[in-house]
Amino acid sequence: MPSFFINGKNLTLDILRDIAHKKIKVSLDKTTKKHMMESFACVQRWTQEGKIIYGLNTGFGRLSDVKIDNGQNKALQLNLIRSHACGVGPAFSEPETRAIMLLRAQVLASGYSGVRPLIVETLLALLNKNVIPVIPQKGSVGASGDLAPLAHLALTLVGEGEVFYRSKKIPASKALSLAHISPVQLLGREGLALINGTQVMTALGAQNILKTEQLLTLCDIASALSLEACLGSRMAFHPAIHTLRPHSGQIQVAKNLWRLTQNSKIQKSHKDCNKIQDSYSFRCIPQVHGSSRDAWAFAKKCIETELNSVTDNPLIFVKEDFCLSGGNFHGQVLSQAMDFLSIALATLVNISERRIEKLLDPTFSGLPTFLAHKEGLESGLMLAHVTAAALASQNKVLAHPASVDTIPTSGNKEDHVSMGVHAALKAKEILSNAEDVLAIELLAASQGIEFRRPLITSPVLEKVMAMIRKKIPPITQDRIFSKDIQEMKTLFPDILSQAQDKSIE
Repeated sequence: MPSFFINGKNLTLDILRDIAHKKIKVSLDKTTKKHMMESFACVQRWTQEGKIIYGLNTGFGRLSDVKIDNGQNKALQLNLIRSHACGVGPAFSEPETRAIMLLRAQVLASGYSGVRPLIVETLLALLNKNVIPVIPQKGSVGASGDLAPLAHLALTLVGEGEVFYRSKKIPASKALSLAHISPVQLLGREGLALINGTQVMTALGAQNILKTEQLLTLCDIASALSLEACLGSRMAFHPAIHTLRPHSGQIQVAKNLWRLTQNSKIQKSHKDCNKIQDSYSFRCIPQVHGSSRDAWAFAKKCIETELNSVTDNPLIFVKEDFCLSGGNFHGQVLSQAMDFLSIALATLVNISERRIEKLLDPTFSGLPTFLAHKEGLESGLMLAHVTAAALASQNKVLAHPASVDTIPTSGNKEDHVSMGVHAALKAKEILSNAEDVLAIELLAASQGIEFRRPLITSPVLEKVMAMIRKKIPPITQDRIFSKDIQEMKTLFPDILSQAQDKSIE
């Protein structure tokens, strides 16, 4: 079994994906342990010296002015975890929770939290043995970090709460016993260190970024197929146009579409037609898809930075021998990144829905109404378009930015919050809707190509057509199209692979 050694600064999106989904073994780098022990020793020394440290010998939030005796430290940390475990709603999925666990271990491994290596090693033991804490999705406002969901994670380490283990939800104490993992007793500020940070919104954001990367390319493929089915012109994608407005996303999409439609017999068939310009949903694909690519790239950069950021508070600086309180736990940058991603995804769905409508409108496409073989007797893809329209409209509501919302909490001490988890969950739902709408566009576009036979499209798009036809036959009569939509989504990886012969990036 392959292994990965965390050291607080070496995570990438690809590594996170592999650990979250493939259950790669994770260990703590040996060189990191020394730094962690030095940090913990500072905390212990400051405790003995009577130095006031937030969360070590004080209350929390508005109660930070309340001094706590050293003899009550263990109770303080355990009380914090229990009281903050107030999440509600459905639990995060296994890959999401594994990503959260990994990211929390990574932050603590950086050595700025004053916790023992034992805390990280126990977290990694849970991860490696797939003891998955039950973490409710709702309850974080995204400042002081993701307190409520991370408290549910911390409960597992002390042998409380519930977990998923061997496909069953059971008490954490039982799962730890079965997995031969000893619960920890929290010392110093270890309770606070386990819950102060942005790891929930970062884990969700990372999953969104990874899934969107594939969707962006699939959108280019689907739009090229729709263009061909509607006898649209590829000349709007000519490189000469886009060098004059050199946004990176726009140039990449134009390059993709130009290559996807290269050597198309359909393009050659209407070389001398009298159509001057296509509708914006075709002619402006590079500008619209490209803008979404650029927004995704910005969001990706934010997430990549956060993977290896220290978001605890307060922070222990060993060499300088001091402790500083700050606000690295605040999730505003992530909340805004996920809002930008939501807007980008909603925009892709909007233009995809317009292309679907064009495919089904005979006055524009010249194809049968709703792509039905027997118009009137059969409804064709009429309602598939309605579904796409419904999802596009839902996305417009979901794309309202969470990052502009805030609500004071903790006795008005935490008076500006980010709503980062809200933003990430909304982006996740929009992404799911985008996958459904893209499947509908591919279904309609591939059917449109059937009506153009015996003409053939480009070699690359013909490979895509062949892949689709392996699982989804041409529409010759009305059938239950929801099944086709679901089947099309399962084909996404294969469609990508068919188009990845240096013809598209």
